[in-house]
Amino acid sequence: MVSLTALSAAAFDTKARAAYVVDQGTNTVLMSKNPDVPLPPASMSKLMTLYIAFEALQDGRLTLNETLPVSLHAMSYKGSTMFLNTQDRVRVEDLLRGIIVLSGNDACVVLAEALSPDGTEVGFARYMTERARDMGMEHSTFANSNGWPAAGHRMSVKDLATLAERLIEDFPQYYPMFAEREFLFDGRAPSNVRNRNPLLSLNIGADGLKTGHTEEAGYGLVGSALQDDRRVIFVLTGLGSTRERAEESEAVVNWSFRQFSQKTIAKAGVPVAQAEVWMGNAKTVGLVAQDDLNVLLPALQRNELQGEVVYDGPLQAPITQGDLLAELVFQPDGLPEKRLPLVAETDVPVGGFPVRVRTAAEVLIKRLLNGPETTQ
Repeated sequence: MVSLTALSAAAFDTKARAAYVVDQGTNTVLMSKNPDVPLPPASMSKLMTLYIAFEALQDGRLTLNETLPVSLHAMSYKGSTMFLNTQDRVRVEDLLRGIIVLSGNDACVVLAEALSPDGTEVGFARYMTERARDMGMEHSTFANSNGWPAAGHRMSVKDLATLAERLIEDFPQYYPMFAEREFLFDGRAPSNVRNRNPLLSLNIGADGLKTGHTEEAGYGLVGSALQDDRRVIFVLTGLGSTRERAEESEAVVNWSFRQFSQKTIAKAGVPVAQAEVWMGNAKTVGLVAQDDLNVLLPALQRNELQGEVVYDGPLQAPITQGDLLAELVFQPDGLPEKRLPLVAETDVPVGGFPVRVRTAAEVLIKRLLNGPETTQ
């Protein structure tokens, strides 16, 4: 057993129907409410269309300056739109901003039809579902490209958080678009030029990602905020109004940063424990962290936390420095259990003849002291 500094934090009682909050750097889940329940995602599902579009840009199937035609089907969507018509050919970069900032249903369909395996939005939705499964999003099924209410169009809040993290990590060159507060497209939509994300103007580090609202889904937000070197990703859905969404989202961000802080619990190369070694030229080997072990812990209340070093021992020589040998296991109050890797501090070669004789003698003495083994 090893002693660590333990902390606890008060739980956040959200009004959202489902919620998921994760600290990205330490992969610590701070809040989880109905995380795997498939729910109507409304426009938050546009993030999947954006992810696939970014992939197409990355592999050269699209370019930012390429222009795409607008079909009658794309033009027919109501709700939030860029007011596109069939006479338009629209730059891909404008379509991306039209989705991110203006939440354009029509813009989603233009990209969907361009990238669909069969040229249709329905075919693109099938591909969205397949790609989501590839990414580990097991509770997401798409019926269209934009979240317009449709039977079976569902995502879980955990899947939305996974998608948000992948967007941030996989496409840093495009992620700054999500922080843009305004997009003026061709002067044709003066009533729809502002980003609906209520956090972007609050100076709390918010820089994305997507709001959503339908009567069925309620009000939701896939959000992220960066303060110093910590990023929090959160998903809220099923709220009752734009005001409730704004208040709840701000409260979640403030709670996440104020009630938790990142701590280094083990320095790289500094032994956490010693493990017994069998048939080596040393009886023990130090167990160390290969890199500093940084974890997220509640920031206020301090008490003693017992961590445990777990390994299958005695360890068999030879051992090479850096071999993964053990885990440091602990659970801060109110947070999931953490299992952090520990590696060999040094090489431990197989011992020579004297070591083998000594080991055999130790085994013999142990058997004599414990008596003969019996079978039940």
